[in-house]
Amino acid sequence: MNQKLNKHILLFILTIGTTFLIGLGEGVAAAAMYSGALMSILLCHEMGHYLTARKYGVPATLPFFIPVPLPPFGTLGAIIKMKGNIPNRRALLDIGAAGPLAGLIVSIPVIFIGVKLSRTVELQESTIGLLGDSLLFSWITQLSIENIKQGQVLVLHPLAYAGWVGLLVTAMNLMPVGQLDGGHIVYALFHKRSRYFSLVVYSVMVYVLLFHSAMWFLWLILLAIFHRHPPTLNDSMPLDPKRTYIGVFTLLVFIITFTPAPFVEVEGLVPLLLKIKWGFT
Repeated sequence: MNQKLNKHILLFILTIGTTFLIGLGEGVAAAAMYSGALMSILLCHEMGHYLTARKYGVPATLPFFIPVPLPPFGTLGAIIKMKGNIPNRRALLDIGAAGPLAGLIVSIPVIFIGVKLSRTVELQESTIGLLGDSLLFSWITQLSIENIKQGQVLVLHPLAYAGWVGLLVTAMNLMPVGQLDGGHIVYALFHKRSRYFSLVVYSVMVYVLLFHSAMWFLWLILLAIFHRHPPTLNDSMPLDPKRTYIGVFTLLVFIITFTPAPFVEVEGLVPLLLKIKWGFT
């Protein structure tokens, strides 16, 4: 077994351990369900990219999982590295969309089952931090639970929490900026005009950062650094209608999986600065 493969396997095992550690406070069974579900979502996401890249002859590494032995997730996800240029915009769209869609296919049933196993409590009885909802998570919750009374909150089962994290990861990767999966997709769809599309999205994200959640601060810095998208070897090859539909659908997935304020207790940067400056409570 070569040294490079050993590194991938080691990081994979370590990330299983760190995600298991996050769920251990609820018991061994809960930890195993959270870790197993989240790792399955992440693995499907990255293998979607990897297998599609290999299909087009683009050299790509196996996934590098990123273990973090700290809350709230136990991991920063996983990445693959692709070497060389993508052959054309059709291949670029296929590679960019394959990961998020593969992860989404796993996330949806995980959330359905997890929400069914979750319980509701009165808000004042809940000592956990509140999580924000994406449109998709909210829709699945409404389909899974008949009604949640006013003043009640849903305490997520470990499977539901893993699915929630899966949607957050999907949305972050589908942000149509730079070299993210969403950046690949808008470049494939709009070519050189994609920079204007990304600029609009980046401006919206700055607004979200300032007034909804300060957690996006470091993410936007990274996007600013890697904002340019490299050309493919044949940018002149247009997309066929099927891929155009897939690209538009995948951007719609970004909209319904995006959570402006993932952690409700995390305030926007402007309100946070006002609170610090004037001592508001």
